Amino acid sequence: MDFRLYRLLTNIHMDKKIKENKIIPLADRVLIRPLTEKEMEKKSNFGIIIPDTIDKEKTRDQGVVVAVGEGKYSDGKLIKMNVKIGDKVLFSKYAYDEVKINEEDFFILKEENILAIIN
Repeated sequence: MDFRLYRLLTNIHMDKKIKENKIIPLADRVLIRPLTEKEMEKKSNFGIIIPDTIDKEKTRDQGVVVAVGEGKYSDGKLIKMNVKIGDKVLFSKYAYDEVKINEEDFFILKEENILAIIN
């Protein structure tokens, strides 16, 4: 079967904006929109905002999943993805490839490099 036809027939999950741009992660890869500075703003238990200057280094290791691949094959069996669109995730600092889509930054990384889902 032609790969393009296969992709059209399978149900690849992705955010509507990304679907319009035809970005489809392959296998066990995930497309992530990094959190903005406002979304990363930290608060203490008492509601006090902690400024970024207190952090030792500013990292981009959190984001929101906007598209996921179908999963990877192991011994001929498809292993489904554990993350879904809309999940806020924490991922390895140096494990992503940065891409620009319509002047907006996104990261593509393998699911194994996602460390946690943040609730």
